[in-house]
Amino acid sequence: MKVIVTDEISEAGLEPLRNDPRMEVDIRLGLSVEELHAAIGDYEAIITRSGTTMDAAVLEHAKNLKIVARAGVGIDNVDVDAASSKGIIVVNAPLGNTNSAAEHTMALLLSMCRNVPVANASLKSGQWKRAPFTGHELKHRTMGIIGLGKVGGRVALRAKAFEMNVIAYDPYISEKRGDDLGVKLVSLDELIRYADVLTVHTPLNDETRGMIRAEHFEKMKDGILVVNCARGGIIDEEAMLAALESGKVTGSAFDVWSSEPPSSETLKALIGHPKMVVTPHLGANTYEAQKNVAVDVSREIINYLDGKPLENAVNIPKFDPDLMEHMKPYMTLINTLGEFISQLAPANPDKIIFSYTGKLARFDCAPLTVCGLAALLNRQTEQEVNMVNARMIAKERGIAIEEVRTTESDSFSNLITLTLEAAAGRRTIAGTMFEGRPKIVKMRNFTTDFSPEPHMLVMHYEDRPGLIGKIGTILGQRGVNIGNMNLGRQEKAGEAMVVLSVDTPVDEATLNEVAAAIDARYIRAVHMPQ
Repeated sequence: MKVIVTDEISEAGLEPLRNDPRMEVDIRLGLSVEELHAAIGDYEAIITRSGTTMDAAVLEHAKNLKIVARAGVGIDNVDVDAASSKGIIVVNAPLGNTNSAAEHTMALLLSMCRNVPVANASLKSGQWKRAPFTGHELKHRTMGIIGLGKVGGRVALRAKAFEMNVIAYDPYISEKRGDDLGVKLVSLDELIRYADVLTVHTPLNDETRGMIRAEHFEKMKDGILVVNCARGGIIDEEAMLAALESGKVTGSAFDVWSSEPPSSETLKALIGHPKMVVTPHLGANTYEAQKNVAVDVSREIINYLDGKPLENAVNIPKFDPDLMEHMKPYMTLINTLGEFISQLAPANPDKIIFSYTGKLARFDCAPLTVCGLAALLNRQTEQEVNMVNARMIAKERGIAIEEVRTTESDSFSNLITLTLEAAAGRRTIAGTMFEGRPKIVKMRNFTTDFSPEPHMLVMHYEDRPGLIGKIGTILGQRGVNIGNMNLGRQEKAGEAMVVLSVDTPVDEATLNEVAAAIDARYIRAVHMPQ
């Protein structure tokens, strides 16, 4: 198998390939786009970092390419959709640099607490000053961790070794994982209010971008310390600068920035602030991490050649082709159910039950289970979740998976039910296929009958005369057109579950207005992929 390496990769990490007689490894660094286009057709695998862009144009020239291996977590430089359409597997190395990132977090925190950068500069300049550099101890302080995944969990263990109290906010982590780490899971508001040190370890997405804003800084303890070694933009940088200048925050340490290299005046002011400790995105820059990620992708290439499962594939599932063809319509259904309930479900699921009823239950439903699991988890982790790695990620998060099959069905020839169990309660969604389209027929204990559309509203309230009219009036005043409405209720004048499809997204202010008008027990906007 011919493998081309186009970016600087740890030579030690390439040893698994070098030691395999079936592999022919060529190191070709600094190729121009034209040179890469001319060369790529000769190779079956490519190993890259961030310096090589594997876009559709490159993949068009990759006539023999079977696997793209990204030696790192991010795959922003790889057109995964284009690769998938050509049957090219994309793998990354999501675990190799977790220890490096956790240690860098602690390095920045300790440097900030003990004024290491400024004291170092002072002494090197010939001065002997001690009083200006009096620091702070971590012992008995409370660390608040936002995101208790691979890196956040390691930071928690290291903080406890410093005799810190550790609390964490992560709505996608089970109570069991918190217990295993000795960490108390709390709400974001509680974490903001009680933390002496705040550190973030989440992916950057629509949910986490600007997650910590000015209003959060106002609620923090005076003198809090803030660390960001995750992704630039999770903490609003203008709000961070204002909090430093006001004295609300005693010190802050950032390794990552919303634009890299930093160019805006806000970032320049933040980087230059005397209370900031800064590094240029070095979280994964250790010799060990670079070796680890190279070893990980090298082994994945060997696993591919040996026909073994790929733990870190971000596309291309592997199941029996005949079974997959039969399951194809139901994979659309379970993906829809997973996408829908993931936006409504309670935090910290401990267990997910996949129930298959009717003729479908005669077959092996494992492909459906992992497809649904991937849909549920894909909004909750930085790593791309698919049918290959869904079970592994669920296990890491302490989520138990149960599959139930029964061929007896009263109402539908085939029915799929997803049940999420968590400390906050139990949530159920069920669906079937009708005329080739997924249809949701049950939510919680309410009978429903609708096909998901791109923009929807889900409301739960006490059924009283005139409420539907109020909802329609408010949405109309905000220029939101209602496409369809489904009303589910258990009895007259009892509780009601209303699901609306709307032509355009509904903003938070409008949601709050509707909730107040109908005294909603629950209201949420759901956005389904087209």
